[in-house]
Amino acid sequence: MRIAVLNKDRCKPNLCNHLCTRMCPKVRSGDETIVKGEDGKPAISEELCTGCGICVTKCPFAAIHIINLPEEIGEPVHQYGKNGFRIYNLPTPKKGVVGIIGSNGIGKTTALKILSGGLKPNLGGGGQWPEIIERFKGSEIHGYLEKIHAGQMRAVYKPQYVDGIPKVLKGTVRSVLEKGDERGVLCDLVRTLNLTNSVDKDIKELSGGELQRVAMAACLSKEADMYLIDEPSSYLDVGERLNMANAIRSLEDKYVFVVEHDLVVLDYLSDYIHVIYGKPAAYGIISGIKGVRVGINEYLSGFLKAENVRFRGEIKFDIRAPKEMSDRKKLMEYPLLKKDFKAFTLKADPGTIHSSEVLGILGANATGKTTFVRMLAGVFEPDNTKLDLDIKVSYKPQYIEKPDKRVSELSIREVFKKGMNIQHLMENNISDLSGGELQRVAIAECLSKKADIYLLDEPSAYLDVEERLHISKVLRGFADESESGILVVDHDILVVDYLSDSLLVFEGDPGKTGHATKPTSLKDGMNQFLKGMGITFRRDPETGRPRANKSGSVKDREQKASGDYYYLG
Repeated sequence: MRIAVLNKDRCKPNLCNHLCTRMCPKVRSGDETIVKGEDGKPAISEELCTGCGICVTKCPFAAIHIINLPEEIGEPVHQYGKNGFRIYNLPTPKKGVVGIIGSNGIGKTTALKILSGGLKPNLGGGGQWPEIIERFKGSEIHGYLEKIHAGQMRAVYKPQYVDGIPKVLKGTVRSVLEKGDERGVLCDLVRTLNLTNSVDKDIKELSGGELQRVAMAACLSKEADMYLIDEPSSYLDVGERLNMANAIRSLEDKYVFVVEHDLVVLDYLSDYIHVIYGKPAAYGIISGIKGVRVGINEYLSGFLKAENVRFRGEIKFDIRAPKEMSDRKKLMEYPLLKKDFKAFTLKADPGTIHSSEVLGILGANATGKTTFVRMLAGVFEPDNTKLDLDIKVSYKPQYIEKPDKRVSELSIREVFKKGMNIQHLMENNISDLSGGELQRVAIAECLSKKADIYLLDEPSAYLDVEERLHISKVLRGFADESESGILVVDHDILVVDYLSDSLLVFEGDPGKTGHATKPTSLKDGMNQFLKGMGITFRRDPETGRPRANKSGSVKDREQKASGDYYYLG
């Protein structure tokens, strides 16, 4: 079965003068395999296409995909118009938490919208409800869809993006949440989600992390049969992410579906897992339901055993022996640094950065991590000293500007265009990029500059799991090859564990005081950080990935008793 997919966001026929149409051999022989659609962009006949691949390789914007799929996959559950993205299968409803994992642009949000009843699946064409329900007869989702169609189930949906909340909601956090507290659990949620200091703020004054936690509180306080939660960990620090997971776990006898890119969080909160694989912006296939550990491990391995499908290569977590930094060149020694903003004060103990060292930076939100990085970057001046490091620094900030110019106008080396998978974005306007695209472009630009030290603030934001681990691998390799030092601030424990040689831990009273200890080994730093959070981690014996222990479990109690909060071996 052959499908043709055109990514209309990438297609720019005015820049290539319909190169794909002119190059198609069947068009030249008289068959209208590729024609101009009503919108001026190509339309591809799947019936006439021979799959020669000429249009795919000739398209300068990687907008066309001609894909051979196995016949047994059947017809799509939903398709977005002619040559549009299509999704196959649907997640299985189970009482408990069903986690959904997959790349960006592969159909996770589409699946949630269908499950919520907000999007009627069209079966690839104009399917109506009787046909839709008949299609799933004999499966676990059959009765679920019948109830959705009959209006017998109520769904609550927490959207992926929370930035727009202040545009639609007005007033204080307390007034907004009290109006929607249908379950009478607001007090518990405020405490669990650490919103006590936020409830009297105006919605428009909230940070990204506060908006995320308010959105979660609003969702979980509704009375519903199903809860559909899209990327709940964005903007949250490690402790807040696990608090959020505990809040979700508190839902009993409900259908809960969660899309999440932080594997530690997904593992911690889920009872079951669905893997979505395929080709981003082209098609997505939803796997059968799996146990949590099996599902995540198969996702990392790139091979789904029950389906007998390999969808990519394996992602491994190599447990590296700690690097001995004493015999490495010192790239930078910074003194005691202090910064006072009246409402917030930061103190950072002296430290050293070595060649080929990746220094991970961990800490709760609002404890001064970004302020520290900005001082090293020269954006802020310390209050207690004049910082003259006599080195070149390249800085990728947490919040990335969107200038009105093309990506090609940035100075990006070819190796990073490929390494960050942004070749097809070069003619795009930066202001039109998605969050994940903008992040990859910003990282590529940062690494393309000649520097001794590279500072990256939250490089995993907006990226999916594969992108996060791929970029971690790129950063790890770049540090080794260039003999540069890299400082990375991030809240994804998996990312920090994957790439760091050493750690810098921030402690304090969020929003009031922050204290950065000197850099230490990965093991000592993780133990210090996790002990402060009251969390223990073990390693999965099959993949080597870190996994959070359930609070109060046998393993959690054993590790806390031994003082070993972070298990290396």
